[in-house]
Amino acid sequence: MTEEQNEQSPPKRRRRKSTGTKGTKGTKKRTARRKSTSKKRTGLLCLILVLLVFVLCAGTFLFFPRTWQGIGLLLPDAERQKPANELHEIYEPDAGERIIRVLFIRRAIEARLNRSDYVPIDRIAPDLGRAVVAVEDRRFYTHMGFDAAGMARAALVNIQNGRIEEGASTITQQLVKNLFLANDQTFTRKAEELLLALDIELAYTKPEILEMYLNVVYYGAGFYGVGAASEGYYGKSPDALDLPEASMLAGIPNAPSTLSPFVDFIAAKKRQAIVLDAMESQNYIDRRTAEDAKIQPLILRPKP
Repeated sequence: MTEEQNEQSPPKRRRRKSTGTKGTKGTKKRTARRKSTSKKRTGLLCLILVLLVFVLCAGTFLFFPRTWQGIGLLLPDAERQKPANELHEIYEPDAGERIIRVLFIRRAIEARLNRSDYVPIDRIAPDLGRAVVAVEDRRFYTHMGFDAAGMARAALVNIQNGRIEEGASTITQQLVKNLFLANDQTFTRKAEELLLALDIELAYTKPEILEMYLNVVYYGAGFYGVGAASEGYYGKSPDALDLPEASMLAGIPNAPSTLSPFVDFIAAKKRQAIVLDAMESQNYIDRRTAEDAKIQPLILRPKP
């Protein structure tokens, strides 16, 4: 062997085939497709989000109670009727009329209110509103038309006594009864009362509810509403009532046929003391003010 044959030639290196411009173009296309897909997904998500917000807003608008009540006021006026507590015989509406009453409670109430002698809350002595809340519904400003704690307490008292000794109607429930319902003690009537009370709470503010109650409730001696009662008992407007007068007036609706001072002045004074004690216990007045109001003389108009 020659020296040249003994020399080993260096190994040959394999060259990789270059993809060239064709490979670069393929990579760019895949990147572009991914970006396009990502943009489409983002756009679709944004569209879905916008649609959800729209549906939510539309649903809130359509089912918000005040929206329904506003629509109800655009309808033809309901047939005018006296409040139920002024009627000897109460017309019972059919199922369709009951549904319309629930949907458009403002329209139904407006047909029952007598606006000719209606007194706004800012023209009623504040002591009267406080006295009514203290003695009739101490949780008026916190419940939604019915007082679950009060109902439980009343049920316990009634079970212990074996008969109905205590009720649990809130001011809102009493407003419902005075406006619409008969005195039947049935499950259906009670369920309707609770439903309408909740409906009123959603459609009105608390001052509006108290205002309507004071203008509808019966104060005995033929006086319906605070305007007639204030003038009939004391010969003055509701905004001129002092604490002794307001506290006596607030006690009458519990049993107007027996607690009217024209019927039994002693019973009316005892009830007035209960009202003043309730106002004191709920910090509307202090003890000295309550005791002073109990002994102040009351000047009543002559009985008509």
